Amino acid sequence: MSDDPAATRPNAAEPAGSPARIRDRITWLISRNYIRANALLNEGFAAEGSGLRSYHYRLLAGLEEWGPRSQAELGRSTAVDRSDVVNILAELEQRGLVKRTVDPANRRRNIVSITPAGRRQLRKLDRVIDQIQAQVLEPLSSDERQQLTALLRRLLES
Repeated sequence: MSDDPAATRPNAAEPAGSPARIRDRITWLISRNYIRANALLNEGFAAEGSGLRSYHYRLLAGLEEWGPRSQAELGRSTAVDRSDVVNILAELEQRGLVKRTVDPANRRRNIVSITPAGRRQLRKLDRVIDQIQAQVLEPLSSDERQQLTALLRRLLES
């Protein structure tokens, strides 16, 4: 046993008592980094995002990029559960960030579009996410960041 107290202290990023056999498992590392990044995003959105969350951001980003969509299409394309989409869109609509209109071709379907206020809010949320990403990726060089992004994207596409 070492006399150096730092030798027995767990890494600050590792929860106390993490078994050595899982510390280098990619699934463990990805999940631990997700937990950290998600906590930072929640803190950033709470502090500077007007109370909005990452799922609000995904819906606004999808609408800006793809244009008006049905609620169901928007939920599917942004990975927001369809049972949650209606309530999330109601929150965004109440804030004036999106507008829902009845689809003239199918009166049972709503078409959602982003408003000018929604575009402005999306830019604010972009800045929050940019700050958080810089914080999360700070230990990596620019080349390492690009490599990590490419590798993670490749895993998702497999």
